[in-house]
Amino acid sequence: MYEDSWYNFVPDHTHKRNPSIPQASGHRRRESLLQQPNGSKQPDVVEQLEELFEEPETTIEPPEPTLSRRAKSYSDFYHVVRAQLSKDAAAAKKRRKKARERGLDALAVEKLDKINRNQGIQHLESFDGELIEASQQEYLLYQDQLEMTERHLGTLISDTNGALDLLTSLADSFRAVESQTSSFQAQCDDLLSEERRLQKLADEVGTDLHYYAYLDGVTRRLNAPGASRLVNHESFGEILTNLDACITFMVKHPEYRDAESYLARYQSLLTKALHLLEVGFTAHLDRISSEISKQIAATQSESARHALAYGRFEEMVLEVDGLVANAQRVIRSCYDQLGNPIPGQNFDYYSNTALSIFSSYLDVRDRDLRPMTQHDLEVFKKDAKEINAETACRNFIKQCYERSYDEASLFAKIFSIEPQYNVDPQSAYAALKAHPKALVNAANIAPIATTLQSLLQTSELQTICNLLGWITNEYLLLEYDEEETRYSIHCHDLTARLLIEHLWPLTDSAFDAEVTKSISKASISPDSLKIAPVVNGVASSNAHPITKRALELLAMYDQAMPKERSSSPVVFRIVQETILAMQRAESRLKSNKAANPDPDPDLFMIKNLLILKNGLVSLEIGDVRSHPAAMQHFSQIWDALSPQNWMGLFRGILGGSLSLGLWSSQAGTSPAANGKATPARNQVQPEQDANEKLDELLRQSIYAFTQRWGTLVNAARSGKRGAKSLVATERELDEKLLTAFGGQPEVVAKLKEAIQINAQAQKEMKAEKGVR
Repeated sequence: MYEDSWYNFVPDHTHKRNPSIPQASGHRRRESLLQQPNGSKQPDVVEQLEELFEEPETTIEPPEPTLSRRAKSYSDFYHVVRAQLSKDAAAAKKRRKKARERGLDALAVEKLDKINRNQGIQHLESFDGELIEASQQEYLLYQDQLEMTERHLGTLISDTNGALDLLTSLADSFRAVESQTSSFQAQCDDLLSEERRLQKLADEVGTDLHYYAYLDGVTRRLNAPGASRLVNHESFGEILTNLDACITFMVKHPEYRDAESYLARYQSLLTKALHLLEVGFTAHLDRISSEISKQIAATQSESARHALAYGRFEEMVLEVDGLVANAQRVIRSCYDQLGNPIPGQNFDYYSNTALSIFSSYLDVRDRDLRPMTQHDLEVFKKDAKEINAETACRNFIKQCYERSYDEASLFAKIFSIEPQYNVDPQSAYAALKAHPKALVNAANIAPIATTLQSLLQTSELQTICNLLGWITNEYLLLEYDEEETRYSIHCHDLTARLLIEHLWPLTDSAFDAEVTKSISKASISPDSLKIAPVVNGVASSNAHPITKRALELLAMYDQAMPKERSSSPVVFRIVQETILAMQRAESRLKSNKAANPDPDPDLFMIKNLLILKNGLVSLEIGDVRSHPAAMQHFSQIWDALSPQNWMGLFRGILGGSLSLGLWSSQAGTSPAANGKATPARNQVQPEQDANEKLDELLRQSIYAFTQRWGTLVNAARSGKRGAKSLVATERELDEKLLTAFGGQPEVVAKLKEAIQINAQAQKEMKAEKGVR
């Protein structure tokens, strides 16, 4: 509750005796009850209280002090002191009694009465003193303690007041210092702000002045004799950077004095500096070319030529590292890593210099490697003559791809960019492509296309398709487990551009010419109109020769092209021209006016159109074969042709309420005329694609065929005069269907089902008309 130091303010009267009052050795004041227990002395130095002046006692003295335990708290202090005082009083009384008894025994006096009387008085006085002492002992002790406490508290109050006065004076001093410091700090802040403003103003003035002062120095350097040697050092790059900054500054501040004049002069100096770089780099290439070209022409070894053209050439170009670094700086100022243009204030100046450097480089490379390119052309012509065109083209493409990759790698090391395909006319790719040379590079694939086209134009269509299929599978389509490399990516890009820009248009032209020759202008002989039996179960074996040729063309086109081009106009032209040819053949067959003509024109159309439709569906699915053994996609075709309710459709057509146009995708634009059917086979509109045209013609042919044979079946069942029997009619139908679709039971069954449905519809319509 209270610290130990509070209890230590009780003075130690054992060591502080008043010298003016003699004390007997047996009458010393006892130790204070407030001392620490166990005889331990307090290390703290406490202030000594003033001495207590008391009357000396001759016979009565304070009890002997004893060491007692300190009270645990101030609330127990009263009880501890009272108990100790009682003990001390009893002990003192016992000692005084023993002392008197010893004194009486020792004294031998004669006048006992006097002694007894005196002793009685003394006893009474001692008893009075003892009573007074016993009654006031406790209050005297409390009085002493209160006086000591009062003096201690007074000392604490005075010390506290002194500390408060000191703190108050310190606070006043601090406030005074703070007010003075704040004022001083505000003045310092103002001075610092002014210093910064002046420093900024001085920097701006100095910086702006630098853009003006730089003109004289750079003009002297660029016009001095031997200025062309500057392009070989790194300091030339700093000149370009500073000129760039000066031009940008003058453009930003046209209101400055003579800004327009300085801008023109700086632009002129930039042009001069770039011209020095262009001349220096071109001269450097010419020196190298004069040495390399002679060495390449002097050797016949392909490996030696390759080492000279690439290894030695690269080493000699990069020897003058300062010139190459400056050229790279100029090129990277207008193009990024992939050759894309970087817009800027001086883009035109840098791009013109870059184009001139590219042109000089390409001229040197084309001139130095001409013996190698001539050798490749001679090998190509020799292979085409001695082996075959396809092998020669494959070897030539491989050689050109390797040459292009080597050129692209060398270009990237010298100029630090790798131009990629870009249609932007300001790109580096467009700049390289605008300089066609005999040497193949990343942007120039025209030499490959020109060489291949000269041979493929006189080759067979199958050779062209084989070559395109090989290129596509070899370079354009990667296997799932094949890892992409820089070379494979480069070949992929070259192949894509070679096919899109050159070989695919060439192939489309070749197909158009073949379609015109073998389909559009093909003659139709009478023998080709007959439907022969199926051979070896091959559905297309008894098709018309034009249809067979159309299937062959579709198969070759699928072989040559990726599936993304399966909807090419070439495919639909093949189908369209085949349809037109079949319609011409059908017209010739219909010239026979017999009730049951042979061959049946509708069955002829169904047969050939189904074969063509099956081939077209195979092309879209990706399973085109030259001679498919079966019509594997007939179910899909039939489901697309057949409406949901054949009976209702036939009845609608026979009753005149519906038109055959409902079967086509153009049903909404083919209404019935005067309530009658219009099954005429007019040519479909040009905007209708070949797929829809095939579906519509198939529906019309199926309807005409099933209607005629439905009529014959009903006549045979009714026993009409002049009509054949039902057995003979069904036998004749089976013969025709088996001849046309031998080995295709599904097709035969579907056509028979359609005939029965049509016959039933005719019968019901006839019954309805009889009721009316």
